[in-house]
Amino acid sequence: MRPIDRLLGVMERLRDPHCGCPWDVEQTFATIAPYTIEEAYEVADAIERNDLVELKGELGDLLFQVVFHARMAEEQGLFAFDDVVTAIADKLERRHPHVFGDEAQRSSKEQTVAWEAIKAAERKDRKKPGVLDDVPVGLPALTRAAKLTKRAGRVGFDWPSTDEVFDKLAEEVEELRVEIAAGDKAKAREELGDLLFVVANLARKLDVEPEDALRAANTKFVRRFGFIEAALAKDGRTPDQSDLAEMDRLWDAAKVAEKAAPEA
Repeated sequence: MRPIDRLLGVMERLRDPHCGCPWDVEQTFATIAPYTIEEAYEVADAIERNDLVELKGELGDLLFQVVFHARMAEEQGLFAFDDVVTAIADKLERRHPHVFGDEAQRSSKEQTVAWEAIKAAERKDRKKPGVLDDVPVGLPALTRAAKLTKRAGRVGFDWPSTDEVFDKLAEEVEELRVEIAAGDKAKAREELGDLLFVVANLARKLDVEPEDALRAANTKFVRRFGFIEAALAKDGRTPDQSDLAEMDRLWDAAKVAEKAAPEA
């Protein structure tokens, strides 16, 4: 028996309404979707930590999510796992005519352009011709913002350089300051959203994935705050027994220590 057939059999058994697992039987597309997103992030986390042993398990967890959704769809007579596999194989062959067809070989850059052109044709076939129609709403907001601006940029709706983005960034910061000073929380929230959108646009202009950049910043913050905690612990204290001035000094010390540390 192929491993995938075994996994499909396990899923079928788990969903059996008579002898399966009550929790698995109760699930729907909507209730499982958050777990699917979580598993995708855990795959990314394993890659970020370069834990390739754990990556194997995380990829299995993510595959199980696909199998779970496909099983629920099959029960409703919509499609089955084999249909999912066929659909992605068909799509990949269709979007790589230079590999599976008779078109000339392309560079990576040329393939990116061609890929978007093929996707645009597919949107028209699905009666969704809008440039932004198929940018998924469920993406992390920063990632979606970058994708929206990238898609709009391909049809000419874009700033010429990062200079204009920085100008817009300064404008949004000032507008946020005004609303904060006015005490209008709703408008401040809106302006903060505009500011984050421009930051995502800047990341896109720099060819940086904003979620990756923010994850790296989060990791750095955790590392440096850990330095603060460790330094205070030597005196038998915790951060709440310190003050901002002292913790700022320790933060700067953490930065100095990082710069002095030899590269791996």
